[in-house]
Amino acid sequence: MSAIDHLGTYLGDHLGGANAGVEMARQLEEAVRGTPYAAALGPIARDIEEDLETLRGLVDEVGVGQNPVKQAVGWVVEKAHRIGVHERMAGSRDLSLLLQAESLGLGVEGKLALWLALMEVVPAHPQLTTVDLPALAERARDQRRRLEVARLGAARAAFTSDD
Repeated sequence: MSAIDHLGTYLGDHLGGANAGVEMARQLEEAVRGTPYAAALGPIARDIEEDLETLRGLVDEVGVGQNPVKQAVGWVVEKAHRIGVHERMAGSRDLSLLLQAESLGLGVEGKLALWLALMEVVPAHPQLTTVDLPALAERARDQRRRLEVARLGAARAAFTSDD
């Protein structure tokens, strides 16, 4: 495989995860509506969806195409996650919120890793300069900080009070 093939595989893997991340962010945004965490998260689903669109554009710019199988896997993972952290299964709203924020936080960490890795290879792939990778990395850090407020608040509520 060539270096561009490797890059395509890497971008495709992240694209599949990003699709699931958008759905997870929408669910979390809905779940925190009316809680103290809503203000901290802000429009995180919209932000993550914009990142997904940026990644799709980058995949097109690099010319590696989108793998429909990886997209489908991302969809299945998101649906499995939805079942796994549903409030009835988790036992409490706060525990469900904690698990959702934690899972999405891991995805955002992966996205940060993507942007940082791409920054390292810009000299070899100048088409990566079509996006502001440092700004995307900072945005991921900001999303992670916002998620952490919700995650820790949900942890406090889940583990210090009885429902």
